[in-house]
Amino acid sequence: MGHTLMAAASSLVLLAGAAGAETVAITNARIETMGPAGEISSGTILIRDGRIQAVGASISIPADARRVDAKGHIVTPGLVASDTSLGAGEVEGEASSNDFAGATAEMSASFDVSLGINPASMLVPVARVGGVTRALVTPELSGRGEKKGEKLFAGQAAVVDMSGGTDSITKRRAVLVVDVGTEAMEHLGGSHGGVLQLLESSLEEAASYAANKGGYEHGTHRPYRQSKEDLEALLPVIQGKMPLLVGVHRVADIRRTLELGKRLKLKLILDGVEEGWMMAPEIAASGVPVVVDPLANLPRDFESLNARLENAAILQAAGATVVIKGPYVGHYARQVRYNAGNAVAHGMPWPAALAAITATPAKVFGFNDRAGTIEPGRDADLVVWSGDPLEILSVAEHVFVRGTEAPLTSRAQDLAHRYQTPDAALPPAYRN
Repeated sequence: MGHTLMAAASSLVLLAGAAGAETVAITNARIETMGPAGEISSGTILIRDGRIQAVGASISIPADARRVDAKGHIVTPGLVASDTSLGAGEVEGEASSNDFAGATAEMSASFDVSLGINPASMLVPVARVGGVTRALVTPELSGRGEKKGEKLFAGQAAVVDMSGGTDSITKRRAVLVVDVGTEAMEHLGGSHGGVLQLLESSLEEAASYAANKGGYEHGTHRPYRQSKEDLEALLPVIQGKMPLLVGVHRVADIRRTLELGKRLKLKLILDGVEEGWMMAPEIAASGVPVVVDPLANLPRDFESLNARLENAAILQAAGATVVIKGPYVGHYARQVRYNAGNAVAHGMPWPAALAAITATPAKVFGFNDRAGTIEPGRDADLVVWSGDPLEILSVAEHVFVRGTEAPLTSRAQDLAHRYQTPDAALPPAYRN
């Protein structure tokens, strides 16, 4: 291993193991707290023991604190990449490197993606360089359009931080993921309505299991279609303790999904909703959050014929809780801020778009007690930006994950530097 790559590897170890090792004061910053304090035009953030100790215009700075002068710069909470394979996959086209598509007929709702997440993934630093400090890693159905009648649920998603440490899992079993769109219809057979019927019957079966566990264990109750592991995994969902993240796209299916959630008293989150703008007031009135890709404006198929770039802005203006996501593939997790910028370009207010990639996903996915805002007591996930974080030419100048400043390097950058050196510095096999 070359000296540059060894140094990069060592820096990852330090990041993983040195959380809270120093006291840091970020001074003279324009602070977008995304919390109750709002915007602070010029202030200080004090970090101690990995957490934010104080934030405000007039903060007493300890003598031993390392100062980061952010004059002329914007500081935001670390960005959240929502609905991504980041950490659970390396190369999209190489199945052996991917741990996000593990659901089977016997382990569908019970598949836990967190057990396959690799904190040392080479894609974690790539995302971190782009200001991403947390991610909702979601499982994906495998064999879509190829295998019929095999599984309904994709599995359980997890929240992970970008520290690279063995303790990087913020929250296991954050949400249960299911898709009721065209891909699910092709995967399971039948129709859009048939998939929704299957979803409802699966949840009702879990409720029956909960009421008849004794009979199930002693073999005196009718057999269930789902495995015991999946039935157990569905219990928090039917009890309203675990959100159900539903991939849904066209108006008709969105409306029926909301009706199903109301009927069964589910804690829903809608993902995709390309045609959501067409019923934005209804979605807002339901109180169900939505996860949207603001760049989804070309129909992939008939269920997204009415996709448009103003979707996020219209939903937000109607009062819906909007989370903005980037591409699913982990390589592109850092693009979540570009998507937020595009949402602003098509009518979404700048503060709302920034919230949609920081505070809002933290609240929707249940880790707002740890991150998403700049408040005392929160983990110090912070980014100092060269300019507007939603502008494509701005870069992250300092990134803190749980109070430790991360190196702004990635494997791709290290390899580029290595092979730009004179031939004499390369191993013999690489010399001209």
